Amino acid sequence: MKRRIQALFVALCLTTGSLLSGCGGSGQQGGVTATEHVAETETEAGHAKSLAMMQANDNALQVIDDKYRTFYEVFLYSFYDSNGDGIGDIRGLIDKLDYLNDGDDTTDTDLGVNGIWLMPVMPSTTYHKYDVTDYEAIDPEYGTMDDFKELIADCHERGINVIIDFVMNHTSSKHPWFTQACDYIKGLNGAEPSAEECPYFDYYNFSKEKKNEVYYPVGDTGWYYEGKFWSEMPDLNLASEAVRKEFDDITSFWLDLGVDGFRMDATGEYYSGQNDKNVEVLSWFNDMVKAKKDDAYIVCECWTDMDTYAQYYASGVDSMFNFAFANTDGTIANSVKKVGKATASTYGKKVASLQKKFGEYNENYIDAPFYSNHDMGRNAGYYSGENAEAQTKIGAAMNLMMSGAAYVYYGDELGMKGSGKDENKRAPMYWSKDASAEGMCKGPSDMDAVKMKYDSLEEQQNDPLSIYNFYKQAIKLRNEYPQIARGTVEFVKEMSDDNICVLTKEYDGTQIMLVFNISDQEQTVDVSDVKMSPDAELAIGGMLTTGEDAVTLEYGELTMPAYSVVVLK
Repeated sequence: MKRRIQALFVALCLTTGSLLSGCGGSGQQGGVTATEHVAETETEAGHAKSLAMMQANDNALQVIDDKYRTFYEVFLYSFYDSNGDGIGDIRGLIDKLDYLNDGDDTTDTDLGVNGIWLMPVMPSTTYHKYDVTDYEAIDPEYGTMDDFKELIADCHERGINVIIDFVMNHTSSKHPWFTQACDYIKGLNGAEPSAEECPYFDYYNFSKEKKNEVYYPVGDTGWYYEGKFWSEMPDLNLASEAVRKEFDDITSFWLDLGVDGFRMDATGEYYSGQNDKNVEVLSWFNDMVKAKKDDAYIVCECWTDMDTYAQYYASGVDSMFNFAFANTDGTIANSVKKVGKATASTYGKKVASLQKKFGEYNENYIDAPFYSNHDMGRNAGYYSGENAEAQTKIGAAMNLMMSGAAYVYYGDELGMKGSGKDENKRAPMYWSKDASAEGMCKGPSDMDAVKMKYDSLEEQQNDPLSIYNFYKQAIKLRNEYPQIARGTVEFVKEMSDDNICVLTKEYDGTQIMLVFNISDQEQTVDVSDVKMSPDAELAIGGMLTTGEDAVTLEYGELTMPAYSVVVLK
């Protein structure tokens, strides 16, 4: 039986009807020439087709209240400014929560995410705030603790979980722990230090010798301290029971405020090059936090190869960011661009292999796929040429169709650009092309001028073919099918090739098939022998298309336009 998307019929009706009503002896209608009218109706038809294809993803949402969420990474500084000082803030995020998720499953105006990762919000001396001066406060640039409490409450009303960036590798050099330790050392006058006299001396890695280039002098005392990332970010001694007690208390403080978990910064540098020690620290942290809140979610950054960060799952933490799939040279971008030997099948094989790779260390792991973040060039810059927009979209779909808790960096849903220095990667959210529009942020002071490649939200929200609307549909599919985030994955090798990737996902006794066309040409796939359910005929359950052409399923043959994804059920 032929199953063509309703868009074809809608588009045809619109085109035919408009042309008939536009015929007349004068060749004009209401002052519009016939040629102009045809052009207008063709545009209308295209938009109607796109909208109808979106309406094909119109199944009931099945959003489950667990840790398999779709997270949105927010850099408050550049997100939305509520008070006109040019700096984004907590109240600005509150103002824009309906953009992320309005809490009403019957509407289709929000992005549909159900998790927020807040980059650091604690007081700091820098714009990025990864150098903390007080672990139990909100940076005044961002607002007040009352603002934060309101944010948490409003998020929870919408079904959004909030995790906060947790910087445990180091503090600011202005943190009272460090300043008091340094003052103590400066007053020793050659005497040997004692943690009993000054407990904070034991909080950091002080040494009488400059062990390497990341050790910095404590004045002219002859003492040095370790600071792997920067001289103004002294490393903490995480072997110290006193330091661990501090973080025990600090996590209690934030959990009592209602946060749902923590994003752990720089876990591979607690003890650089010593994975066993890093795993031990995370084991302690995981056990400590979950003894207080058993459903707290912990996701960790360890920017290294997969074989290494896979080992960190042995700590019991929920998730490790899956760096192998991200960035301009990751599995997703390489498979889209066909770099070297990478193909559509490469993506499928690697997705399916994660279960064994990560499950070896923790059978309860939850993968954390992402595509770009605040430390990487934005993914819209991974592609160039005539297919760049379609490739940007399909890459996003490949990220969001992965199992686990998926992450989207703010502005990526608009195809924002930003590369080079870190400040460029953290540019103001592109709400409007008018930099003086309400809520627009000024961005980091050292940021270069970043010229965006695609339109702002103002234009994209009204364009059914925009990157923004593509992201909305991808997240909607993720919310419609629990199998996408939670399913056991199998790569269907015999149906896949360089351009087509076929995966099956099974969860809670039900199965779906995901078919990706990762090429710039229409592809056909023989699905005549595929049956997702013994009681139902194979059907299209949803799709993501990067252009106006429709996906069709006819007599066991699946026809897919360039750069598209389909869910079969």
